[in-house]
Amino acid sequence: MSEKSLEKNEIFDSYFKNLSDRERAVFEGGISLGALFHQFVGTPVSEKTKKSLEIAMSESLKNQPFIEDVSVSIVGIIEDGKYVSLTGEMLDVSLTVKTEQNRAFLKLKYIKELDYPLMYVEKI
Repeated sequence: MSEKSLEKNEIFDSYFKNLSDRERAVFEGGISLGALFHQFVGTPVSEKTKKSLEIAMSESLKNQPFIEDVSVSIVGIIEDGKYVSLTGEMLDVSLTVKTEQNRAFLKLKYIKELDYPLMYVEKI
C-alpha cells in the first residue's frame, strides 16, 4: 500500500462505519496522542538531544492515518550535561486531524491544577 493509502481504503473504512466523520477525527487523534505518550515517555533526553527527539516524535505521528499536522515541544529545564527521562509533564503536543468532512485539533499538555498530562479536543 502506498503512503497514507489506508485513508482511502474501503476495507479499512468498513471497520469505522459506526462512527460519524466527526467521531472518526476525534478517535484518530486520541489514538495518535495515546500512542505518542506511551511510546516516548521514559526516553532519555538532554538539552542537546531535545530538538531531535521533538522532530522524531512529530514525524512518527505523521505516519498515522488522517494526521495533517503535529507540533511537539519538550518543556522544562534540563541541566547542561545531564539527561532526564521524558515524562508526561514535559510534553506539549498539538495535533491536527483531517478527515473527509472535519478537522479536529487535539492537545496533550500538562495541566498544573490537575497535576496531570491531559489529552483533550480543543475544537472540531
